[in-house]
Amino acid sequence: MGGLDDVRRTVLALPGTEEVPGRNGHTYFRTSGTIFTWVTEDERTAMVKALREEQSALVAEAPEVYSPGYSSGRFGWVVVELAEVGGGELAELLGEAHRLTYRPPRRT
Repeated sequence: MGGLDDVRRTVLALPGTEEVPGRNGHTYFRTSGTIFTWVTEDERTAMVKALREEQSALVAEAPEVYSPGYSSGRFGWVVVELAEVGGGELAELLGEAHRLTYRPPRRT
């Protein structure tokens, strides 16, 4: 896939997504006020929000590409090796992370 530029291009096309400078040189992306992915300073890995079941399935299927991040509640974050993942696969993961997080604005 690549690195930060590819992740940025994919997620900034999703509704309500903004880039947020982060700690330790990481680049964060959030929607609806909540972070759903970030890329490390060296641009080698991304941490992507997923359901715990998806985290387990990805790690079991391709441990050279995916490793477990932390888990909280129903979510299990996935560490993605950006040089090893296909563009379509990463776009799908980022889209799902966004879907898990995005809340459309309320109409008044």
